[in-house]
Amino acid sequence: ILQKKTYSSCNSNLENIQMGKNNSKLRDDTLRELKQKTLFSEQELQDWYRGFVKDCPSGKLSVHEFRKIYAVFFPYGDASDFAEHVFRTFDENGDGSIDFAEFIQALSITSRGTLDEKLRWAFRMYDMDSNGYITKQEMLEIVRAIYKMVGKVMKMPEDESTPEKRTDKIFQQMDLNKDGRLSLLEFINGAKSDPSIVKLLQCDSS
Repeated sequence: ILQKKTYSSCNSNLENIQMGKNNSKLRDDTLRELKQKTLFSEQELQDWYRGFVKDCPSGKLSVHEFRKIYAVFFPYGDASDFAEHVFRTFDENGDGSIDFAEFIQALSITSRGTLDEKLRWAFRMYDMDSNGYITKQEMLEIVRAIYKMVGKVMKMPEDESTPEKRTDKIFQQMDLNKDGRLSLLEFINGAKSDPSIVKLLQCDSS
């Protein structure tokens, strides 16, 4: 759901970052709290924290830095818009930056969460105004960002050849009550009932 190709690449990059060693260490109370809120062990959390601080000495990841990560892995397209949507979803408190707690909790869901948890997280990204529904315009904006990111590298079938066609196809399959918007339940049930919908959301043409 969350652009598996993007996340596998992004996670790989960040895993390389975490190999750097320094004296940074999470406080015991913070470590206990994050262990409760994530699926990572204490050692994994410390390793990720060392890497995070090494890459972001200020303790904050900016949207500019986040866009650069995506640009590395999508050199033939423009990943900036999609990176901003992912960044917005990581940025829980909306302060315009991602701290370690926000980063590691989102990473826990996207890499190790259950299908339901991943779908709920994805719903939050598509629900851009956080009103509990995904409109066709919101879906279209994300899909346009995905198409810009993959550029001409990925060949699309005719009925998905444009962001508009792909968005229409997703809504035809998911919007069961035809009210022009997707509830969380429609989104989760639709994704679970038809694997092809997940491919559509991931921009996977295989």
